[in-house]
Amino acid sequence: MPLTQVEEFSNERIAVITLNNPKRRNALSRALLAALADDLDSIGQSRAVNVVIIRSQGPVFSAGHDLHEILDQDLPEVRTLFQQCAQTMAVIRRLPQLVLAEVSGIATAAGCQLVAACDMAIAADTARFATPGVRIGYFCASPSVQVARNIPLKRAAEMLFTGDFIGAEEAKAYGLVNRVVSLESLSDSSWQFAQELSRWSLPVIAAGKEFLYHQIEMTEDAAAHYGVEFMTRQSSTEDAAEGINAFFEKRAPKWSDRSKDTSL
Repeated sequence: MPLTQVEEFSNERIAVITLNNPKRRNALSRALLAALADDLDSIGQSRAVNVVIIRSQGPVFSAGHDLHEILDQDLPEVRTLFQQCAQTMAVIRRLPQLVLAEVSGIATAAGCQLVAACDMAIAADTARFATPGVRIGYFCASPSVQVARNIPLKRAAEMLFTGDFIGAEEAKAYGLVNRVVSLESLSDSSWQFAQELSRWSLPVIAAGKEFLYHQIEMTEDAAAHYGVEFMTRQSSTEDAAEGINAFFEKRAPKWSDRSKDTSL
């Protein structure tokens, strides 16, 4: 059985990747991380997909790393595991498409990291999140990189140094997830969320995503200068001209990456 499953819905410009190892609580083993990275890289080459949903089979979104790949292993093997994890999270960041985590259950340690690494997240009201490494004497250093870039530092410190679970609404208040819905409506709600995002131009999404993450690491003055240059360059693109003209003409734009009209 494959560790991940991929479906593409070209008419909707949405792809779905399902973590498919519920017997192991969708642990982010080296093999699963590699499969996820390969899936994302493949989708990244598609011009027919604007949004990727990452969801899971079973009651656990992901329980983090498979500890059997850490305990009593040679340090080079452990390093390879965490290098693969970092590489997979980096694929999400550099992907031209938007990546939406659909969290239906528990997301702990690297599972919480995966949620934080995604561009956006929607969670069931029953979902719970934790970075509990401190409780087993193994601080969640890698997960903290993405988690602390999603939520305020003192909130991140509380999660990392207590290991306590937070609920979905608390995760939303912290900024770890965007929306919270009932478990029964999660699949439909995440699909509707993805549809909201997928109707725009892929070149604009890709450029905007690159800008967002690049500027966040800059000083405010440097980011402002970068924004000036970005907006200046974007003004001459095909989709900017089409979008502005469509706005003036009160019609739906025809984006450069598709032939059919989209609805505003």
